[in-house]
Amino acid sequence: MPEPSGIKLTGGVRGVDFENQDVKATGIRISVTDNGTEVGRAYIYLMYNDLHDRPFGLMEDVYVDEAYRGKGVGSELVKQVIELAKEANCYKLIATSRTSRSKVHELYQRLGFTQHGVEFRIDL
Repeated sequence: MPEPSGIKLTGGVRGVDFENQDVKATGIRISVTDNGTEVGRAYIYLMYNDLHDRPFGLMEDVYVDEAYRGKGVGSELVKQVIELAKEANCYKLIATSRTSRSKVHELYQRLGFTQHGVEFRIDL
């Protein structure tokens, strides 16, 4: 499949032309290990758009091995993501979580996140 860069879609919706443009995004993976074994991880994606002169961060796939939960590993991972977002001069950091994950929601709120809006997704 060719790169989408530069593809121009015409007549897409009521004759309106669409044009794909490359945008800048960077992904960083943070990992916590114990004796060489990964016990936790988190990703931060730094994304840029035309609406702001600063990037925003998206925290994704935060995971802590069950044996290490309740020991501060998740808190430290999220704190590291927050610091990376600050260092990158992000204007906001988004954290998503399934509605059933109340302990995760409590963690995020304890670390300064506030509930804002509703997330929708489509699995492809």
